[in-house]
Amino acid sequence: MSAGNGEDAMEIGQTRRRFLTALSLAGAANLLRLPRALAAEDALETTTVRLPNDHSICIAPEYMAEELLRAEGFTDIRYVEAPGSRQYDAFLSGELDFTNFVPAGGIQLIEAGSPIVVLAGIHIGCFELFATEGVRHIGDLKGKSIGLRVTPVGVLTLMAAQVGLDPAKDIRWVTAAESGADPLELFVQGKIDAFLGFPPEPQELRARHAGHVILNMTTDLPWSQYFCCMLASNRDYVRKYPVATKRVLRAVLKAADLCAAEPARVARRIVAGRFTDRYDYASQTLSEIPYDKWREYDPEDTMRFYALRLLEAGLITSTLQKIIRDGTDWRFLNEIKRELKV
Repeated sequence: MSAGNGEDAMEIGQTRRRFLTALSLAGAANLLRLPRALAAEDALETTTVRLPNDHSICIAPEYMAEELLRAEGFTDIRYVEAPGSRQYDAFLSGELDFTNFVPAGGIQLIEAGSPIVVLAGIHIGCFELFATEGVRHIGDLKGKSIGLRVTPVGVLTLMAAQVGLDPAKDIRWVTAAESGADPLELFVQGKIDAFLGFPPEPQELRARHAGHVILNMTTDLPWSQYFCCMLASNRDYVRKYPVATKRVLRAVLKAADLCAAEPARVARRIVAGRFTDRYDYASQTLSEIPYDKWREYDPEDTMRFYALRLLEAGLITSTLQKIIRDGTDWRFLNEIKRELKV
């Protein structure tokens, strides 16, 4: 992302220098050091990469990857404004080279033939379900209303189906398009019964003392055992630019390690970079989400878990094997884990 002029450019430049200093102070300077294997890698097929900026905090590793991408040899790094559900549209129309992949909704796109290739898991958690007084469990939402801004409906549907509710009949879904109002505000005003959001929405609801959390995907089983956000690319990009694909993934995974090691500094960086507005919300999010789980969790387990849940809910018909064959490629992740001795 190119910096602005005058004071903005100076601030972002100073922040980048502080970012590099922070790496050194934290003993994490190795994150900017390319592995020895790089010398044996072929040259980059392209030095341009386009990543999403949807102003959500949880995809901080993508935002923090900029300096690491430059160290990998990329010279033209673009962050494309793609808020909310438009991110998949931007990705599928060719405006983005990589996208944040939420398996609960993205797997349906893979089944439909979209050229999505999931490369790795980035982090678990981030979705939280808030409810009004009197609603203690998801099962209590039968006959009630749930609001969402851009949260994939698949996540909500699977949560409901998990406790035996019929998402189509037992729940009234409230969106801005349907209601003509912001569902988060409707929830704060007590006009709907629940709201599922991701950072910075849960942080805002807590700050406004609205409702209480009845499900947190970062800590509650079974959701906390699987990635909620993964990194995906376009099938043609992976085929044409395998070296670039691996280097982008390596930079993002190293940035995830940085988010785990230095959440406060990362929060300052993404606010200075104008990816999000509130430092307090960013710091809280980065402190709560375990970004180092990419080293421990198997992303294929996540794809199998969500594909099976979607099958059980009747939202897809493809076999697990077909989904994984058509929509994943773990070669790059496996190579990077060997290099980093994970």
